[in-house]
Amino acid sequence: MEALRALLPAHRVILDPVELLTYEMDAGVQRGRPQAVVLPESTDEVVRVVRWAGERGIPIVARGAGTGLSGGAIAPRGGIVLAFTRMDRIRDLNPSARRAVVEPGVLNQVLDAAAAAHGLYYPPDPASGRASTLGGNVAENAGGPHCFKYGVTTNYVTGLEVVLADGQVVRFGGQALDYPEYDFCGLITGSEGTLGLVTEITVRLIRRPPGVKTLMAAFDSVEQAGRAVSAVVAAGLVPATLEMMDQNIMRIVEDYVHVGLPVEAGAMLIVEVDGYPQVLDEQIERVAAILQEHGGYGMRIARTEAERAEIWRGRKSAAGAVSRLSPAYYLVDVTVPRSRLAEMLATVNHICAAHDLPVGYVFHAGDGNLHPLILFDPRNKELLHRIEAASKEIVEACVRMDGSITGEHGVGTEKREYMRVMYTPEELSAMLDIKALFDPQGILNPDKVFPQDIPPPQRVAPARPESNHVFVESARHAAALLAALAADGRPATITDREDIAHTSPPRGGVWLSTARLRGIVSFSPDDFCVTVAAGTPLEDVQRFLADAHMFLPLVGDRSHTSVGRLVATNTNAPLRLRYGGVRDLVLAMTVALPDGRVIRAGRPVVKNVAGYDLPKVFVGSWGTLGLIADVTFRVSPLPPARATLMLRCDELEQALALAQAALFEALVASAIVVAPAFLVEEGEEGWTVLYTAEGHPQEVAVELDSVRERWGGETIVQETTGTEVWRRFMAVDNGDVLLRVGLPPSQLAEGVARARRIMPEADVFVDVGAGFCYLRGPADERVDQRIEAMRAAARQVDGYVLVMRAPARVLARVDRLGAREQVAALMRGLKARWDPAGILPDVCTAPKAL
Repeated sequence: MEALRALLPAHRVILDPVELLTYEMDAGVQRGRPQAVVLPESTDEVVRVVRWAGERGIPIVARGAGTGLSGGAIAPRGGIVLAFTRMDRIRDLNPSARRAVVEPGVLNQVLDAAAAAHGLYYPPDPASGRASTLGGNVAENAGGPHCFKYGVTTNYVTGLEVVLADGQVVRFGGQALDYPEYDFCGLITGSEGTLGLVTEITVRLIRRPPGVKTLMAAFDSVEQAGRAVSAVVAAGLVPATLEMMDQNIMRIVEDYVHVGLPVEAGAMLIVEVDGYPQVLDEQIERVAAILQEHGGYGMRIARTEAERAEIWRGRKSAAGAVSRLSPAYYLVDVTVPRSRLAEMLATVNHICAAHDLPVGYVFHAGDGNLHPLILFDPRNKELLHRIEAASKEIVEACVRMDGSITGEHGVGTEKREYMRVMYTPEELSAMLDIKALFDPQGILNPDKVFPQDIPPPQRVAPARPESNHVFVESARHAAALLAALAADGRPATITDREDIAHTSPPRGGVWLSTARLRGIVSFSPDDFCVTVAAGTPLEDVQRFLADAHMFLPLVGDRSHTSVGRLVATNTNAPLRLRYGGVRDLVLAMTVALPDGRVIRAGRPVVKNVAGYDLPKVFVGSWGTLGLIADVTFRVSPLPPARATLMLRCDELEQALALAQAALFEALVASAIVVAPAFLVEEGEEGWTVLYTAEGHPQEVAVELDSVRERWGGETIVQETTGTEVWRRFMAVDNGDVLLRVGLPPSQLAEGVARARRIMPEADVFVDVGAGFCYLRGPADERVDQRIEAMRAAARQVDGYVLVMRAPARVLARVDRLGAREQVAALMRGLKARWDPAGILPDVCTAPKAL
């Protein structure tokens, strides 16, 4: 290891055995001492160390602040720990673009404070946010109290710079959205450093809510508090946080920080709502009334920011308070669907009582993420055995309830053997295929995440299709067909079309249609969760959900679009600004792989960091990796109010400037678009800016008033939304080429102007909220040259061009997705593992008719 001193300055290579003691554990109980610790300050230094270690087969473990609780940052095989604490610069923070580019050693709260100075917000807020790094947050897909409303780390990471195990530096994603590539960015987030070493992170920021109200309520028991949580959510309310502590933890915390917790109660809830100050009193009163109906009492609403800070100081001091009383504590981390929270709490109480273990609770009740906490002395081996036995029973009970063995702490070394409880050999083998692609030597964070001795995967017996057009009946049926086609070397193309009997499949192969995979598989309104067969038209799903006053915030780009097609093509309408994109709404799916495996990717819970986030890689895969049989989505309550502000402009440049200025106001905006005026009113010329807001009626009114004041021109309020106008533009299918140009927000105006110069005859629609420019133009003989010219220009500013629709003769000459070379190589590598016979379309040409 002395040779490492030749690669970096000597003071940044730690070899002294005493100094290495600091790095032999994280905040968990597992240990593993490295042979060396390296403190890099640049990507180039990371590359040097990785190449040196790779040539010698030496393990590498990435480490942030060491606040992890699952043993993910320890070195069980020795080797090198790469500690990223010196790579702590915010490289760029662009308020107008709502983007930040940071190094992995930046602290979570440092980024949020920097964003706050511009009126912006970085929502993922783990309890360790004062100390934990963004790199560690990415590795564990960190959540925190506010993820119930705002989501977890993966919902905010748009780009990663990653050093792979061979020393190659690859950029996944970037400052634009929805790159037409497999979502390796989403796959690496939460992979616990087993796929690559993250050296740069691009995140999106949102507007900081101008007002917050925090309430604390007491209950007689944790079960009673759990039922109250379900009641709040069932009422269609979406608080920013729903946090719970039981009496044991409250008393320990109160003795430590003295913040006035209701220590005589059996449990307490912290509920926080945020948004415009004008509506917060009404929201918090509705929440308080529901809590009272379900046994809540002693309501305490923070009247000042100081009172609010005191309440949260109590919640976030739990770990420190407990550490004063015991040499160690074991913090269980499991997630169940929220509707089963009270049942799971009762089950945990029963298990701990049976093993004579005192247990306390501090956890994120809003998303069903439980943290039973057990104090212990590591020297007491008999007690350790009881804790291990109880933990196993808790995990098994969680899996029976369709939950996850870890919601935010990760698998690490602690729970790797429990992975076989949650996943089948087929699902584990699919994850190991990804690991082998990224790290063929197995040197990145070895002995983590995956259990030993995984049984071989089972594959469905082949069943040859009787014709070249087949309607799939189930995931197993699809797997049997794919396995047979693979054995015969016959191509397959997946579609949702009904009319396959009247058309010849591409490449002389077989159509596999999901058109008859229809219907609602399951629906849990208390969990905001629905599972839908992939061939179900989106409009059928919306009609079903409307009866429960809910909806799926997706819109098809054509009539009768199926949910499977929406997911496979990663099609997002402008309302993603308010609700997130397809990748944010998909929780799980069932997929048939071309080699005969059937896997269930993900689980119907918001927080799940058990293994790799497989659903992400199928979103936007264009039918090249497998056949999606069903999808589980997170749904939303129907907004009680919706309105659109409209402004006419003569010039596109002026319209774009006004739309981008309005983005600063976006809190409940569901679309900010610039459209040709004729789409809004037939015969009109020029351009129309549309700003749609939806939510509480007062929120909508306040936001539109702010936009009107910012614009200063003559505006009209109307019912037509920006998303509806987008759909009108997309619905036209006259044989033209339809392109989506994805651009970083800071490059949008210039990129649109450049695209119009290259295709001057094309109609243009701009989704300002997403940074998308859509162009619809003639499919003439020069269109492929124009696409490539536009693609080259977009790549120069970290953008892309996707061919959404085009005649077959054009698609035969054009790379539909245009994936970057390094990423395309990894895409082909993954496809080769799941589709070794190559029966599904190539990742670059992509299917001609999905």
